Amino acid sequence: MRFLGHSTVRLQMGGRVLLTDPVLTPRIGPLRRVVPGPDASDVRDVDLVLISHLHADHLHLPSLRMLPRDVRVVVPRGAGTWLRGKGVARVEELGIGERRDVDGLRITGVPADHSGHRWGPRLTHGPQSSAMGHLLEADGMRVYVSGDTGLFDGMDDVAAAGPIDLAALPVWGWGPNLGPGHLDPARAADAVARLRPRVAVPVHWGTLALTGLAGMPGPAGARMRRLLVAPPYEFAAAVAAAGHPTDVLVVPPGEPVEPERAR
Repeated sequence: MRFLGHSTVRLQMGGRVLLTDPVLTPRIGPLRRVVPGPDASDVRDVDLVLISHLHADHLHLPSLRMLPRDVRVVVPRGAGTWLRGKGVARVEELGIGERRDVDGLRITGVPADHSGHRWGPRLTHGPQSSAMGHLLEADGMRVYVSGDTGLFDGMDDVAAAGPIDLAALPVWGWGPNLGPGHLDPARAADAVARLRPRVAVPVHWGTLALTGLAGMPGPAGARMRRLLVAPPYEFAAAVAAAGHPTDVLVVPPGEPVEPERAR
């Protein structure tokens, strides 16, 4: 596994190379990447992409167009027609509770507590589909990638079918505050208590910020600079303080997870 920044994780499972929610460019609208982007070697052999929801920092069209044209892109059910209309060639849909077997890899759609509208929860027109996470099973491992989510009823059920070896959990976002449908370090530690993974990797931190905000003098800039660094360590401390046996691996964006610790 390699954490490429924000919610983008590269995984090799079941003979596939997959990315979650790929964000590969230096900018997304008003957001600027504050760490180096992925290497070409991180994306040239990708053959499967999993999209958790339609927000532009998770379903990022310019990033999808940087991938091989024949890559399979799996989106939440209901979003396929819209994405095909944007020129993405191989689009497949997966609903919550549905399973798909891709060679040696099983993908199960799981719930998430997050807005599924392309442009936010206050709008009613335009692309809409349910936000979701993914449970991946292959090679004797079970990996949970939550996407953006808050705590939700039934999160315990994600682990009901068997122990989770690795969970990629969001611990912040890209701004000075979090809206609904997100995990902060404390809530992410509560998620660990429900999921009971052997290893947890914090994601959705340290990658994007509003242009210029982190460089501002005064309290606003200082807060943003702290939030680009502190959340995963606060998450690890909260998991340890609660006495959970989960091993938290804090991996800076762009760094691999040590295979011996992830297995």
